[in-house]
Formats: sequence, C-alpha cells, structure tokens
Amino acid sequence: MTEKKIITVIGATGRQGGGLVRAILADRASEFTVRAVTRDLDGEPARELKRLGVEDVVRADMDDPPSLAPAFEHAYGAFVVTNFWEHMSAEREKTQAQAVARAASHAGVQHAVWSTLEDTRDCIPLDDDRMPTLQDRYKVPHFDGKAEADHFFTDEAVPTTFLRATFYWENLFGPFAPQRGPDGVLRLTYPMGESRLAGVAVDDIGKTALAVFRGGADFVAATVSVAGEHLKVADMAAALSASLGEPVRYRPLSPDEWRAQGTPGADESGNMFQYYAECEHRFTAARDLAAVRSLNPALQDFATWLAAHHDGLVNAWP
Repeated sequence: MTEKKIITVIGATGRQGGGLVRAILADRASEFTVRAVTRDLDGEPARELKRLGVEDVVRADMDDPPSLAPAFEHAYGAFVVTNFWEHMSAEREKTQAQAVARAASHAGVQHAVWSTLEDTRDCIPLDDDRMPTLQDRYKVPHFDGKAEADHFFTDEAVPTTFLRATFYWENLFGPFAPQRGPDGVLRLTYPMGESRLAGVAVDDIGKTALAVFRGGADFVAATVSVAGEHLKVADMAAALSASLGEPVRYRPLSPDEWRAQGTPGADESGNMFQYYAECEHRFTAARDLAAVRSLNPALQDFATWLAAHHDGLVNAWP
C-alpha cells in the first residue's frame, strides 16, 4: 500500500481548516492524510478532531515560530489560514503568515494552499474617503493584511496556491445572524443595498482546497477564488423565509449607519460590507461559479445549504 501524503492543516479546529479535515476524512480513497495543528491538545476542539478519526494531532502556534517546525516535518502539503477576528490585527496576521511560510519552506513542503483575500485598496484607495482608513494603512484590514502576506510564500519559494474565500453562510449562526425585532419579526440587517453578496459554505472551501491539492502542480502559483452563489441580501431573506416558514425581512443600513453601531468590529465589518457592495462586479466576477463547481461538483448554492441546516436554523432564533 502506498504511504499517504501528509497535509498539515493550520487552523484545523476552525471553519476553513475543519472543512478540509472533514473533506479528507470523507474520501476513503484519498492519497492524503491529515496532520491537524492546534494550540491546545487538551481542548474540546482537539478531542473532537480525534473523535472524527484524525490520528495525527499536533501542537503548534503561529505566534511561536519554533513550534511550527515539527508540524511540517515530512509533510507533502500545507493548508494555511489565519484568524484575524481573534485579535483584530492585520500586522499580527502578516507576522503569523510569514512564520508559517518560513517553516513550510524549511521543511520542503511541496504544495501549500494559503487562504488569502483581495487587497481592497485596489478598488477603494487609501485616499478615498468613501470609507475610513483603519489601522493606519488599510481599508479592510482582514482582507488587505492577507493580500500583503501573499509575497511571504513566494519569497520563501513555497509552491503555493492562493485560495480566496468569501462570506461564510455559517455567519448566519453567528455575528451576522438575523435579529428578532420588538415586533417579533426576524430582520437581516446588512449594509449591502441592492448589491449581491458572494457567499459560500465552509465545507465547500475545504472540498475545493482538497481538489487543489489533488491537482498538484497544475495549481501552483494559481489563484482560486471560491463562492457558492452571488445573491442580493433581499433574496437571501426571502430564501430564509421559505426555509423557516416565517417572514425574514431585509433591513438595509448605509455603511455609515452600520459603523455607527459601535459594536466590536463594526468599523471592520462595515468596511467589509461596503467593499462587497461597491466593488461587487469585480469581486463576483473573480468567483466563477462554474469554475468552482468543476473543482467541487458538490458545491452548494444557498438553497441547498439552507436545506442542509434547516433544523439548526429553525432553532437558532427563538
């Protein structure tokens, strides 16, 4: 039996990395096996990975570069994702990406998939006052910092595919969930106007990443941008209404109204939605749904994702 190739998954306990872990485990005939990286071997997320069938769970921390070397030892590939929302610092994200790129290079990793995003300043320059500049030099730090980090992988000569994701539909269970108003009606409140939002199921990010690893050298130096569907938020609300059996209304705010809410991360998320809206055509055009489906034939549209999560959605907002 041919020994399987190790894919080191940074962020294995998170959404994107977890999606790749599940995709590899689900493919019994896969040429790959998972090495899941976590900062806490004793935590519940690590125990869940082991329950799923991951045999190789190791500790490493992107903020502790020496800890990364063992995680990449003898690995064929690496999936790398950073979590801006944990610390809200683009500079820290870049430092983490550089540490991982260097460790992957030193280990001789043959194929990395780096989860990155567009540089929003290519569409809305820093001197454009349509939206505020954040952290001194970014428009949407969690986009722009990742884009600036791309060069670390090329500088370190790591054969890399640049995988660009988008808004997770799973956010409907979290920070961007519908809110029930005083009248009892659920409202989906985003500052998107009539623009389409590119959305994706996190499991489809993982499945697409697995297809990229299967493609090997054909995808080195390529940028693969993923989405499951491009929808106006009003249409998302209508689909939610049909799924839940109760009205869900779209309440559009202006970006300034969103940022003025003053909630944690409101400036960051407000700028993100404004970028999605005002740069809609270039952002959605980069995410060719037919091309993504050619890599991942199981790609879900929003209705399919809703059907798969119906029970959870019904109970999410009492």
